[in-house]
Amino acid sequence: MLSSLAILGSTSSWHVAEMLKECSHENISGVAVDWRTLGGSADHRGERFWPKSLYQANAVLVRNMPSGTLEQVISRMDMLARISANGKIVLNHPKSLEAAIDKYLTMTRLLDAGIPVPQTAIVQSHADLQSLTEEYDGNVVLKPIFGSNGQGLVQYRNTTTQLPSFFLKTGVCVVQRHIANEGWDIRILIIGSEAYAMKRIATDGEWRTNISQGGRAEPFTPPAEWLQLARSAAQALGVTIAGVDLIPGNDGSIWVLEVNAVPGWRALQTVTEKNISAAVLNSIRHCFEKETGSAAVD
Repeated sequence: MLSSLAILGSTSSWHVAEMLKECSHENISGVAVDWRTLGGSADHRGERFWPKSLYQANAVLVRNMPSGTLEQVISRMDMLARISANGKIVLNHPKSLEAAIDKYLTMTRLLDAGIPVPQTAIVQSHADLQSLTEEYDGNVVLKPIFGSNGQGLVQYRNTTTQLPSFFLKTGVCVVQRHIANEGWDIRILIIGSEAYAMKRIATDGEWRTNISQGGRAEPFTPPAEWLQLARSAAQALGVTIAGVDLIPGNDGSIWVLEVNAVPGWRALQTVTEKNISAAVLNSIRHCFEKETGSAAVD
């Protein structure tokens, strides 16, 4: 029976606060753990990790993936992977997190699964960017390899001369054919066997629909085939909790733009009466009971 949960995330986060509240309601010991406090050691006796509150918990929920140096990011993911390898339930699984965080790897995994995604490339030079932009009908979206909440996204045309700052800094970017659309997309939140959806509408003068970029959330009931597409996308990345972004093209086509393995639900909670945080906790409980063979006691 799930009795304790460690939440990797900021103590000031709305999502962390909501999850701690749900843990309290269910008499589960919940604790927030800052990524910066994570550490581990190994010797002939085995491995140990700290803080103890994280390693002693029945399960770990990854609620954010903070930026840092390359060494910090790799070390944190390595420790998380070793915590999972030592038998701890981690959602989402570290290998799934690694795949979903990398936008190019995400697209290739989806293509391998036969899921419709816009034409996508990875480039390291201005010349290659210009060539791909021409190939993709002169209008593309540039994305950093790692990023979220619409940060860094840039529309780029074959007449553009200024490169985005993230490309100049990192020397690499993802290039994706722009899908002509009506200024809205769909976020489908997959939580185990449950699904929740909202329409995201871009604000006037903004092409990005992200809520953090001023987008507006509205209730939305997706067609069954859209739901199945979102479930298939989550399955292709191996994620139990996933935010899948779909965009309908002007020609009636439907495309998967992204699979977020650390999705937020604050905006989505405002357009549904269902308790999403409770659903997340239920999914963690289900994974724990399935892995350990335990069952909740009424």
